[in-house]
Amino acid sequence: MPDAPVIRCPWPTRPLDVAYHDAEWGVPVHDDRVLFEFLTLEGAQAGLSWSTVLARREHYREAFAQWDVAAIARFTPSDVDALMQNAGLIRHRGKLESTVSNARAFLAVQQEFGSFDAFLWPFVGGTPRQNRVTRASDVPTRTAESDALSKALQKRGFKFVGSTICYAYMQAMGLVNDHFETCAARHGPLYR
Repeated sequence: MPDAPVIRCPWPTRPLDVAYHDAEWGVPVHDDRVLFEFLTLEGAQAGLSWSTVLARREHYREAFAQWDVAAIARFTPSDVDALMQNAGLIRHRGKLESTVSNARAFLAVQQEFGSFDAFLWPFVGGTPRQNRVTRASDVPTRTAESDALSKALQKRGFKFVGSTICYAYMQAMGLVNDHFETCAARHGPLYR
């Protein structure tokens, strides 16, 4: 008798999306390098599908010094010009330039708070919010917490960090759990 299909959230439809959903999306992250990677990727997604970004993830990692924030902060306008020629990236000058300026702002936050993690997690009280999602309409696109995070980041000079992007970031980094209650990846046998 064949195994029953695994029930997941409805959004992952491609193999790369499924792998990301099952292993990473919504898992609490406290590693500053990963936190910067996803802040960049969520900003790069603006106006595009997450599948588009995931398909380019390795190109981003290579182009942006394996997410070495200090190295990225030293990128010059000439480096951005070179990135604009990289077909593996989303070649939007503003998004690429924001990665560099965000790296500088990220370093300043690390200096002030000791880590970006220490700055970020208080926006949800230090513990992931467990939302009770049973249908797509249960999932907000922004919340008071994402509004506050967006304002705090913008005040510190970050770009491509509107509230909707910040909420998607909070979902990705596990600050909020928006997996459907029926999702095996976070509420069933794949999670255990």
